[in-house]
Amino acid sequence: MNLSGTFTKLSPQSLLSQLSKSSDSTCLRAFSNSVSWSIYLEQGKITYATHSVEPFDRLERHLRRLSHQIPLLNSQIRVQLRLMFEVDSPSQFIEQHSNLAAEPPEYQAITWLVEQGHLHSTQAAVLIQELVKEVIESWLLIKVGNFELSNLSENVPKISRLDVEKIIERSQARLQRWQAFAPHISSPYQRPYLFINKYIQNPTFLDLQPNLTNWMKGFSLRHLAVMMNQDEIQLVQNLYHYIVNGGIILHEADPPFDKLPKTCGEVSTSPQYITESAKQELVDTVVEPSSTDAEASLDIPLDDIAPIEELPYTSSPSQDNFQELTIPNNTNSAPERVTTATAIAKKVYKIISVDDSPTILKEISRFLEDENFSVVTIDDPLKAVMSIIRHKPDLILLDLNMAGIDGYELCRIIRNNSMFKNTPIIFVTANKGLVDKVKANLVGASGYLTKPFSRAELLKLVFMHLA
Repeated sequence: MNLSGTFTKLSPQSLLSQLSKSSDSTCLRAFSNSVSWSIYLEQGKITYATHSVEPFDRLERHLRRLSHQIPLLNSQIRVQLRLMFEVDSPSQFIEQHSNLAAEPPEYQAITWLVEQGHLHSTQAAVLIQELVKEVIESWLLIKVGNFELSNLSENVPKISRLDVEKIIERSQARLQRWQAFAPHISSPYQRPYLFINKYIQNPTFLDLQPNLTNWMKGFSLRHLAVMMNQDEIQLVQNLYHYIVNGGIILHEADPPFDKLPKTCGEVSTSPQYITESAKQELVDTVVEPSSTDAEASLDIPLDDIAPIEELPYTSSPSQDNFQELTIPNNTNSAPERVTTATAIAKKVYKIISVDDSPTILKEISRFLEDENFSVVTIDDPLKAVMSIIRHKPDLILLDLNMAGIDGYELCRIIRNNSMFKNTPIIFVTANKGLVDKVKANLVGASGYLTKPFSRAELLKLVFMHLA
């Protein structure tokens, strides 16, 4: 089955529901506002779903949640995944996804985790379920766009198969909870900033954990929830009163997250018609699912996964009963009240940036201009080692191509000092080749930032290594 067309009003729920009645192996793609969605279905069940806005950021967030219960998913493994599988741009993402014989890069990464023994298949199925739900939430909000349906290769390994209607139901319920915060909150990627001068002397100020106030300076609500190991709806509920009353100011989502649909849009709760040509084609191919299906992959109804010790399912803090993958906070101490003293005592992270280009150094300083970061810039790489030893930074940004000494050699020298054995070192370079990434990994680099880069891309790496 191959079909494409243009929607004047996209009804993603109806289209996905129709496909759930088909026995074909299908990839459904939609394109809207420069974002590409891909949903993979086999005999009416979803095997995976992704979109082109920072897919490895999405995987990183969910792996980071799981790492609290699965020690093997440590920062080193997560960095290795990105170096091995992450593509460099959304255009490369779309180009790679156009090859139906290939799995999406993040799916390849999850398969690798299973093959290497970092995840067992049931844990991977839980991970995929959570990734799919997040993608479908944004999918249900699309209003206008193009679509295409294509046959899938039979050779792609399947880790799980998820029930379409249950995915839609749970995603709609989640979106309705987000929409309860409208119009003050319109996206989980909006960035809260604490307006200390107005509320710091208020004795009724919210019992926020100090490390939350430390990071409320540029990270999105969704990223903050992961950094705090909290359910994101619960986090927003805790902050909502102060957002409404001006104690917390919300900035709009950073690119490219601003391309995703706003949650304040209305979510359909009843099927609607799609374009006539698509509807006719889909109806012609509908068959009843076989009751004797003997797939080797896990056929997992949403939320029917048997409890496993490493990944407990706990009730999401809400009025409804659907289950969310949450990792309980194991700290037993009561949350500390934010006061003037705790606000002043916030941790300041020291970052050293080594580059022989004053322009790049100035740009990095501007991107990280924040009271939580102290940025030291070094434009002479030959003096970098002594400066790094003197300042003892929390993170190092290191240019690869510098006069006098290259970044690989400098990284090797820094790593040979036991003081910096675990200090994150991020290479900043215009090189995009796989060989360069492999060499970076061999000399002990923690990450790879490709020029030109945006503030969001820089903060993403900071989020990975300092939070």
